[in-house]
Formats: sequence, C-alpha cells, structure tokens
Amino acid sequence: MRKVPLLAVVSLAAALCGAPAAQADQVAQAARAAQAYPFQNPALPLDQRVTDLLGRLTLDEKLSLLHQSQPAIPRLGIAYHKNGTEALHGVAWSNHRDDNWNQKFAAGTVFPQPVGLASTWDPVLIRKVGSAVGDETRGYNAVDPVLWGLQVWAPVVDLLRDPRAGRNEEGYSEDPLLTGAISTAYGKGLQGDDPFYLKTAPVLKHYLAYNNETDRSLTSSNLTPKLKHEYYEPAFKAAISADAATGVMASYNLVNGRPNHVNPDLNDVVRTWTDRTLYNPSDAWGPHALTDLERYYDDKPEAFAAVLKAGLDSFTIDGSDLGPMLTNLKAALDQGRITVADVDKSVRHVLSIRTRLGHFDPDGGPYARITADVIGSAANKRLNRETAGKAAVLLKNSGVLPLGKPKSAAVVGPLADRLYRDWYSGQLPYQVTPLDGIEERVGSVTTGEGLERVALRHLDSGKYVTATGTGPDDNAGLIDTAPGAASQWDLTDWTGGVSTLRNAGNGRLLGGDWRSLDTDDAEPDGWYVSQQFALEKQPDGSHLIRYAGYETVESWFGLPDAYVGVTDGALALVPKAQAAKFAKEVVSDGIAAAAARAAEAEVAVVVAGSHPFVAGREFHDRDDLRLGAGQLRLIEAVRKANPRTVVVLETSYPVVVDAPTLLWTTHAGAETGHAVADVLFGDVNPGGRLTQTWPAAGALPSLLDYDLVKTGMTYLYGEDKPLYAFGHGLSYTSFGYQGLRAHGDQVSVKVTNTGRVKGDEVVQLYTHQRDSRFAQPVKRLRGFQRITLAPGETRTVTFPLKRSDLAVWDHTRGRWLVEDATHDVLVGSASDRIRQRTTLRVPGETVPVRDLTRTTRAMDFDDYAGVAFADESKARGEVVEGSAGDWVAYTGASWGSRLTAAVASVGGGSFEVRRGSPTGALLATVPVPATGGIYTYGTASASVRAGTGSVYLVFKGDLRIRDFALAR
Repeated sequence: MRKVPLLAVVSLAAALCGAPAAQADQVAQAARAAQAYPFQNPALPLDQRVTDLLGRLTLDEKLSLLHQSQPAIPRLGIAYHKNGTEALHGVAWSNHRDDNWNQKFAAGTVFPQPVGLASTWDPVLIRKVGSAVGDETRGYNAVDPVLWGLQVWAPVVDLLRDPRAGRNEEGYSEDPLLTGAISTAYGKGLQGDDPFYLKTAPVLKHYLAYNNETDRSLTSSNLTPKLKHEYYEPAFKAAISADAATGVMASYNLVNGRPNHVNPDLNDVVRTWTDRTLYNPSDAWGPHALTDLERYYDDKPEAFAAVLKAGLDSFTIDGSDLGPMLTNLKAALDQGRITVADVDKSVRHVLSIRTRLGHFDPDGGPYARITADVIGSAANKRLNRETAGKAAVLLKNSGVLPLGKPKSAAVVGPLADRLYRDWYSGQLPYQVTPLDGIEERVGSVTTGEGLERVALRHLDSGKYVTATGTGPDDNAGLIDTAPGAASQWDLTDWTGGVSTLRNAGNGRLLGGDWRSLDTDDAEPDGWYVSQQFALEKQPDGSHLIRYAGYETVESWFGLPDAYVGVTDGALALVPKAQAAKFAKEVVSDGIAAAAARAAEAEVAVVVAGSHPFVAGREFHDRDDLRLGAGQLRLIEAVRKANPRTVVVLETSYPVVVDAPTLLWTTHAGAETGHAVADVLFGDVNPGGRLTQTWPAAGALPSLLDYDLVKTGMTYLYGEDKPLYAFGHGLSYTSFGYQGLRAHGDQVSVKVTNTGRVKGDEVVQLYTHQRDSRFAQPVKRLRGFQRITLAPGETRTVTFPLKRSDLAVWDHTRGRWLVEDATHDVLVGSASDRIRQRTTLRVPGETVPVRDLTRTTRAMDFDDYAGVAFADESKARGEVVEGSAGDWVAYTGASWGSRLTAAVASVGGGSFEVRRGSPTGALLATVPVPATGGIYTYGTASASVRAGTGSVYLVFKGDLRIRDFALAR
C-alpha cells in the first residue's frame, strides 16, 4: 500500500478544499484515521469502498455530490472536486494566471484542433496526444484543483454531418467508425494505462445528434430508428464499449421531440454498452433550459427529478452555487418525484469515478505523482509539431511541392504571421507562425498581410468613420474629413462574407457596443464576438455596413438585423431601412503589394483561411462555406504574379476555394509554422486525409435536417461530386495496390510505394451492400490503416471484417440482422479513389413480408414526408406527428381488414389509409377523436380493404400516431 507523509495529505486537502484553518484541521483529523474507513483502503474492491462511503454520507452531503462544484466533506477527509475541465486539444482556458504563475511552470500545450487530430487517421499518435493532455491536466490540477478538475469534458464525438455547424472544429469526422476510433484513442490516452485508476475521467460530448447551433436548445433532431442505430449512436458506443470514456454529456438539442437532458437512452442504452460504471453530467445550464427555455416541464423540481431519473448524475448549473440544485432536488424528494434510492444510484456513479481518480486514497493514487513540470514540456512540444505535420492534408499539387531549397520566398496573407486560439483552447504559450517556419529555411523572405486598407466615407456628410480611443466609452464617430490613421481600417475578409476591421491608428478592432461602435478590443476572442461586419455592395456602388456580431440582434438590440447608421449625428446600429451609405475607399492595396513581392521571389506562399472566433463558432452556425472575396482576390493576384505559388489554407471547417497547389491545416497550435514548413519543404511527406466531405459550391439542404438518406449529406449518402471527397489527401510519392482478397473474417491487400521518397499512405476499406430490403449507403468505411513505406517497399495490409460487422438495423422487427447479400469490397486512398475491388457473398437472412396485422410502431416506417418525430410521453417512447398532407409509408407488407390505431389529438382529426402512394387507392378514412392532449392516447378504428404491397397513412389534421394494427 502506498504511503505519503501526513503533512502532504493535509496540505493537499486544504488546498483542494480552499478551506479555512479550522476546516483543514478537520480534514487532517480524518486523514490521521485514513485506514479506519474502508472507502480509503485501496486494497478493497471498488464496490465495497463505494458502499462504505455512501453509507457514511448524510442526505445533504449526497445531494451536494450531484453538483458540478462538489464541496469538501472535512469530517471524512474528502476534498473539494470540480467537474468539467475542457480538454479537447489541450487544457482549455489555461490563461488563468496570477503574478507568480509563469514562474511556476510554462503555459500548456495547445495541440491541433480536434478535426485536425482526426485528419492524421492515426489512433496510435492520438493516444499519445491524449496522454500528454491528461498529464498536463494532472499538472494543472496539482497547482489549482479548484480551477482544474480531473473529470475532463472531452472528446467531442458529435458527427460532422454538416460543415456549416458552428462547432465543426470540435469534432472529428462525418464518419462514425473513424470518429469512434479517434475518440477511443484520445480517451484511452486521457485515462492512462492503469487497469483501475484514472489519470483523468473523460466524458464524451454531446449525446445525441447535436450538430447545429441555430436555436440549439429548441430544435429537435429528427432521427429515423435506422439512422439512430446505424449512424448517430455508434460514434458514442465505440469509446464507451472500449472503456475509453467514463460517461457522456447530454446535449442541448432535442431528439424526436424530447430534450436530451431527459433522454431515457442515457440509462437504457448508453449504460448497456459497458460493464463499467458511468458518470454522466449535464451540459452547462441544461437542466434550467427544461423550464426556462424549452418549457418542457412546469416547474424545476419536476424537471430536476426527470434529469436524475433519465440518467444524468451531475448538474452543471449556477457556477459554484449549490443552492438552486439543492432546493429543487429536496422539493422533488418531498413531492415524491424521486426517492433517496434514486439519489443513491447517481451518487454511487459519482463516488465510483472519484475513487478511480484516487480521491479517497491516502496518497491520491498513482497519478497524484504528476506535477506541474509536465506542462508545456519539451516532449509535448515535439509531439505537437509531429501531430500538426501529420495532420496536414495536401489537397492539390501542381508539382510546386515540395519546395526544395529556394533562395527567396514571399510569405503573404492574413495568417502568414499570426496564429489564433479557439474557444476551447488555452492561450498559445508561444507562436511559430508560417512566416517563422519558412524564415528558418530561406535566406531572403518578404511578407505582408495582403489586406486592403480602406476608409469608409459617409456619403451624406462626407466624413469618415473614425476611431476616438481604446476605452469602452470611446465611441467611433464621423470625424475626419480626410483619411488619417484613425479613420483607416485594415479589412480582413474571413469567410462567408464576414470581415473584421482593424484600425490603422490604434491597432484595435471596430466592434458593436450595444447600439454604438467602439475600438476597445485587440482580438475577437470573447463569448460575444461583436467585432464582425459585412460590407454589402449596393447597385449604385455604395456600401451598407451590416453588423454581423454574435449577439442575438433581435433580443439585444430589438432589431431584426442591424446596420451602421447615423442617429443624432453619431454612428449607431439601426434597422436596415435606416442604414447609412458609405463609399469604400482603398487607401493602400495590400493585395497589389503582396503580388509585387511574389513577383520578385523564387516561390510564393499565401496563408489564407478562417478565424476561429469569426463567422461561426459555438452558438453560431455558418450561412455558407465561401472563403472571403478579399482572400480569393489575394490568391489569384499572387498566382498570376508567380506561378510557383503555394496556398496554405488554415481553417476549422471546409471552405470553397481552389488553387493548383493547396495545403490544408486546421488551426494547429503553437507549432503550426514548423509543421507547415516541414511539409512544404519535404521533411514531412503529407499523409493527412480529410475526415469530412468538402462540398462543391452550390445549395446545401437545411442545416436542421438530420436525415442523411434524404439530404444526401456525407460521403455515405452523397451522390454529387464534391470539391474534395472524404478521405482525400495527396502525397509526394505514389502508391500501387495489388492482390485484394476478401476471405474468412478479413480483407487483405498489398500496397507498394512506387515513388522515389518515403511516405505515408492511409489505406481505406469500404463496403457497399448491393441488395437489401433497406436503403443502403453509397459506401461505408469499414477500416483504415496509416502505414509508412520506403521507396519500393511493399506491405500487406490486413483488415478484420467479420460477418457481424455487416449487420444492418431492421426497423420492421426492431433488431440487427445480417442480410443474405453480395457486398462490394472496396480498397483505396479516398472514398472517391478506389484502387482495388472485389465482391463478398455473405449468407444471411431474408427479411420477411411485413405483417401489419400485428401491432406496428408508427415510427417503424419505411418512408415519410412532412411529419415530425415526437415524444410519446415526457419519460419515454416516440411517435409520428403530422399535419394535413404529411404521410408515412410501410412497404413490402400484408394487412387485414380491420384497422385500430393509438392516436392523440387535441382537437380531433382524421387520417387516410392509401395503397401504393400518398395519392393511391383510398382504403379507408379514419376519424380521430379529440383526446384532450398530445400525451393522451385514444383509439381510432375503421374497416379497410385487405391486401399486400405498400400502405400509406396520410394525415388530414394535426395528430399523433403511436401504433396501429391492420388485423385480419
């Protein structure tokens, strides 16, 4: 048994508690009796330790452990614990400093954004990254456990089914298998290698089907049973079933009409994926949303009771204030909505994970030895550079890359000499920009941002928009009559037509401050990013300046939209009808200057891309995927000036941009410049691959439509040619594929490096089921391996492919099955670059004709139009909800002559039963009685004509159908 000096235990406990001396003495007394309590004995089984501690807690102490901020329990020697350190690609928000902070240790490592981590397609590497982040989390926790707890809210496994979603950079991929593999690797790294103890306790975000920020707490993700089982759940199941995560966090959205914070799947499904205990937290403010925003429950005791009973064990609400939670849970107990047994169940989950974190061991467990020395270590810097290099994706190459040894280079663009953090990262401890990386290798380098410096002249007054200072009350105004430094602005046109305007005089950004404008912010990096504008050109050549900040303009300003106008002679944000017109005058043309530098250099590198806080982020989706027009002009001008131009695109999401030589990286942390240079000059042969489809320019479906089968989103269901396909990425060498074999439970193929340099290939295995009772994906990823080959080297790559891997969800019978079918087996270097193919005959079941004489859940349809998927009750179950003209279909069926249906309708209505199509032969019109509420179900019945084929239920009024039978 491990021993540590008593003084160390007392000091740590006092620090954790943030307790006064008297409380620290109580902790010390408990520590002296460390072996007196079984829960403190590491030699005992987990269940025995948890049971012992649970029995010693008062009800108030138990309830306090259900909060994100868990107070110390000095009488038992239990220290304070905080849930929720953000750790998506490093320890987030690690810019918390006091005067002596930097004397204690370096700032933390910021690794590439998660979408970049996944683009390595390298789980072994990502496990190392997760381990490094876990070490640094422990290091921070050792210094300030109140700020940095050991339950980490990472990784994010939300599937990237639409690149317009604001939080795209937080996730890994549009594919569930790849997402599951990367999240499992990262989670394993965060947890550490001990079979019992946890370095940190990773929590997967966000359960379930959360991929839009627009009205995120009010929108419902319509999930068909098939897509829920085959697409949305597996990304979570992979890491949980591999014991690579200790819980899931509920998401803000609703699924099929029910808020995810009371999704019964948290208990009924998620906990079945593992034999380990899970500890599931709410998202921030989520329990309050059930009453305050979603109006799903009438009062908070009812809502909080439902949260607990659904399977959440921690309330992330009200900061460190336990009062509201305690009040509402006690009321729920008094009202009989929950029992002490319900409380005990969740507290057991809390105590189980905290025991595995070493919180109750006399010495804090094996990972308590990690100190702040690990933070920002040299080893982590090296790992960061390696990861950023392996994450880079070569999208196109005209032959310019690798650059070799040029004597001169022009490195231009808004991101050439600047790196940015994102919302869920710490401050960058240092910056190696692309310019820095290239300057280390090239003797003569010129640079420039490639921006237009503009002046905005008010057409009515002739005066210019002018900065007056950098304080919050220093409002910009119409002052200068000729462009001076204070009335000149560097215009950075980021993505989606959204720009920032940096004042040439004071270096600060123009921002919206309620109804006024000011220049008091150096960067757009707060929660409310008010430094965003769009210059909208009018037919007469003038411009309107639209305010594009993140605040909800309607609620904050009382405006449907906001534009820069003039009120009482001062600049103000006004409705569009009152918008002022401005002339955009180019004072100096940075684009032309960049092109001139490029013309004089041997090679040119344009570093373009996105800003992580601008034009989309948490709470805000993107309208489109266009790269800013100014950046596009810069790329084109430099390319014309110098054919040996490389475009380095640094974004958090796909954008519509093309160039003959194009290298993509996400915002990749402090080592971005070294990693970019490593790839440009050939020290690293690019092996990164895209983890999501980059759509071509054109219309995209509604961001709120989660039915991939109908929208054609992602490579699984998309038929249109994308700009760049899922899995795409080029190399400086070439690879040949030979001898594909599918035999037994595996697939093998030989891969040869047919080029002249060493390189990495990501070998990708896909399958397609040719014949099925159900709609099948165009192809589905079944496996991948990133391999390194020397010139001429051949390796046989083997993938496991079991018969059970090919199972599909049979919604007609509510179970998994393997169909009797032929499968195309496809191996290649991208989803659209299949190099070898064969077929595999798989014996299995034939789905029988649907027997609609038995009770059929309405949700188990084969097709639908217009309907919504809704909650049967607030506790569980799903139904189909429709209005006039909506329909659901059940195909390949047989039915009898007597229909009965369980229906709900406030005012009554009817639905039709038709054969063959929504307008086919009318079999019956079924009257639906008024049931008085959407959760009150009655019976509707009618006689129909028996038959076989397809049955359509066509809604003629507002109603819900739970189930039906067409008996003989």
